[in-house]
Amino acid sequence: MTNSNKRNSYILVVCGLILLSLGIFLSVSIGAKDIDFSTMVNSVFGNGNDINSKIIRDVRIPRALAGVLVGGFLAVSGAIMQGITRNPIAEPSVIGITQGATFMVAIALVLQQVNTNIVIGGFSLMIFAFIGASISGLFVYFISSRSMGKTDPVKLTLAGTALGTLLISLATGAAMYFNLSQQLSFWINGGFIGVNWEGVKLLFIVGIIGMGCAMLISKRITILSLGEDVAIGLGENTNRTRFIAIVIVILLTGASVSVAGNIIFVGLIIPQIVKKLVGVDFKYIIPCSFVLGSVLIVYSDVISRLINPPYETPIGSLTALLGVPVFIYLIRKEVK
Repeated sequence: MTNSNKRNSYILVVCGLILLSLGIFLSVSIGAKDIDFSTMVNSVFGNGNDINSKIIRDVRIPRALAGVLVGGFLAVSGAIMQGITRNPIAEPSVIGITQGATFMVAIALVLQQVNTNIVIGGFSLMIFAFIGASISGLFVYFISSRSMGKTDPVKLTLAGTALGTLLISLATGAAMYFNLSQQLSFWINGGFIGVNWEGVKLLFIVGIIGMGCAMLISKRITILSLGEDVAIGLGENTNRTRFIAIVIVILLTGASVSVAGNIIFVGLIIPQIVKKLVGVDFKYIIPCSFVLGSVLIVYSDVISRLINPPYETPIGSLTALLGVPVFIYLIRKEVK
């Protein structure tokens, strides 16, 4: 990595953190109810027990923090997927991981509807999301694999798109049959309505494990991203690295979907920007992707509340507006 790229990574992180701080402030400030600045400050420092203070502490702050973590997790997941597959259009929603997690969330809601004795809480919902992400992610990965663990980018995209469409269709059908369409619409479109401190804590715990492991294998991902032959020549166990990386992606994506639903294309957009600025070293790509992914989702969440107040526009719709043109551009670039 050149000194220029290294410097760019530091500048990117610093500028991203400044933008993120402003975004968190806006996220906490903006809502259906106007709350003055002094109340906000007192609420942050634990003072005040009125309704406005409780809204800040128990609704808006957890929502802002969840946006930071979910955005970062999805961006890092996309970067890792692109690194281990050497496919610029690989990301959790493109290869069906987020849809698999959403489908299992729908199953959890159906089970709760059918049997009132079953109570699906934050942790159990995350387990369901992990199972769905695991099944769909591993299934698509193995379908698209060729000899020596290499993946076919075209097969990866086609299999992921087909499976993702199938799973979302099944989830929608189950929701309609069991009269859960309104509940499931949140998970399909993505958003942070109803996020609480329990969800933030779960995200934080998963983040420590997932991000820690991602940084530990960042050097191996960098080597693998240079090509299968290069990685094998340097003594890298490519299959083991890929498996560990996929487990990390499943952890981060499953946690994100269980809290924020099916937010798409974050892992496609952000890594492309980061790689242009900081090069190919994943020791820098991963933290930079986390920061920029957080910025994207926090500001998307703010915009979702401003478009049609007091209603909220699904965040997945906003990220799709940004992601689809990037996806088309990358597809055309690959074809050429």
